Amino acid sequence: MTELLVGGIPLIIVIFGLVEFIKSFGLAGKIVTGLSLVLGVLFGVGYKIAESGTPATFAEWFAVAVFGIALGLVASGFYKFAEARFPAVKPTL
Repeated sequence: MTELLVGGIPLIIVIFGLVEFIKSFGLAGKIVTGLSLVLGVLFGVGYKIAESGTPATFAEWFAVAVFGIALGLVASGFYKFAEARFPAVKPTL
């Protein structure tokens, strides 16, 4: 899982940026959390396939799937963690 720490960090930043972009359309709550999970899985699977090529064996596919799910859970979990501890503050003028 050290790959998640090395290769996943830039992907998580991209996912956070996409989630914030999606939120600008008025989406919030569980929908945004679900979208961050889906984006994490898609980017995680895409990253592993781009890095290693198309998996040929079940073990390789399983490793790709686990990495994608882990990245998706990290992205959605961190999003929920940050949202609960650092609520949005509306600027006052």
